[in-house]
Amino acid sequence: MSIQQPVLVAQISDLHIKAHGKLSYRKVDTLGALRKIIARLNALQPRPDTVVITGDLVDFGNEDEYQTLKEALQALEMPFWLMAGNHDDRQMLRKVFTDQPYLFQHQEFIQWEGECGPLRLLALDSTVPQQPQGELCEERLCWLSERLRAEPLRPTLVMLHHPPFISGIGHMDRQRLVNPQALAEVIGLHPQVERVLCGHVHRSMQVRFAGTLACSAPGGSHQVAFDLSDDGPANFCLEPAGFLLHHWTAEQGVVTHQCVVDTFAGPYPFYDENGLID
Repeated sequence: MSIQQPVLVAQISDLHIKAHGKLSYRKVDTLGALRKIIARLNALQPRPDTVVITGDLVDFGNEDEYQTLKEALQALEMPFWLMAGNHDDRQMLRKVFTDQPYLFQHQEFIQWEGECGPLRLLALDSTVPQQPQGELCEERLCWLSERLRAEPLRPTLVMLHHPPFISGIGHMDRQRLVNPQALAEVIGLHPQVERVLCGHVHRSMQVRFAGTLACSAPGGSHQVAFDLSDDGPANFCLEPAGFLLHHWTAEQGVVTHQCVVDTFAGPYPFYDENGLID
């Protein structure tokens, strides 16, 4: 009897790439931050099997921004999967990334299904053109329902850009997924869903959702300021950039690790020849 090998999926999000390295919000070197993420992922041991990028790939949806992103991603030494966020433009994303056939699986939306070993990957398009909030129409939800019914025993990651939960950060909650209950009704029927993964909020969060766990990824460069007041300003800060690593095993399912991009002093040993170091 063969034993299934572990699967390691890296999730990065909210890259906000601008053309030719222009600073985002006149402050954030998002292209430099992406290059650091790529170097970190390439250096990991074991290396992730694949990378999912959960939206806001670029800042304004312009062709030259996507060209800059495409050039940077050439340094990534593993497969990647792209998703659209509210800062993205579906048509321009497809125009530049014609070499990514999964982007064309659905005629209108950037919705796709893929796989990474035993894991199934299902990406939803939650974007509303020219609007910051997210929405899932009946067509998009029916697509998800059909694909979940097709393989009810296969462990699955469902992904979308907008969080289907309340973060407590007022200005972000006003632009979350507007119909999370409709998504929950679909997810709740399918216990094979190991995670619902999202981006958008530029912070790492976890919450019970429809019988599984919903996780948001930290920003790839800048983070939304931690402010749990309902009327707080829409600010960002330069806290350490990060990403999530989703580690699947047949014995347990998925465990999610939050990682930082920067490296720090260490590792140091707990023990020496005399035992635990005093």
